[in-house]
Amino acid sequence: MIMAERYASGEKTEIGSYLFTAARIVHFAERFDPQRFHLDAEAAKSSLFGGLCASGWHTCAAWMKTFVAYWSAECARLASEGIKPPKLGPSPGFTKLQWLRPVFADEEVTYSVTLLSSRPLVSRPGRRLNTIFCEGVLADGTPVVRFESTVIEFE
Repeated sequence: MIMAERYASGEKTEIGSYLFTAARIVHFAERFDPQRFHLDAEAAKSSLFGGLCASGWHTCAAWMKTFVAYWSAECARLASEGIKPPKLGPSPGFTKLQWLRPVFADEEVTYSVTLLSSRPLVSRPGRRLNTIFCEGVLADGTPVVRFESTVIEFE
């Protein structure tokens, strides 16, 4: 099955949520983005952000975590219906990454994906290049992160 045959272009699908606790923010920052406003709630008060906030890279990693969980469940659901799910492979990259608003401790971000386009790879028969719009929003609908990504689909 080709992804574009199953999922309508422009259709937004919610893929899951992630709660950014202070502990999670600090844990990620200690390993990957050790800036004071990600590491220390007291020091963060005097920063530009005014409080402990997640690394933008953390918001992207959380999108990936929710997508992998969503896609695994979606593949199982399709298989249970007797439908062969699309196989998604690596991503050749992403563009237009925007961190629109800091994510503070104890805020939950809900992530989504929208299929923008799908085209066959002429140089690689049996493979397609899907372009997706990825977004994370707060409960009130305020967007905090967005980017476009490509992912290879194969037989």
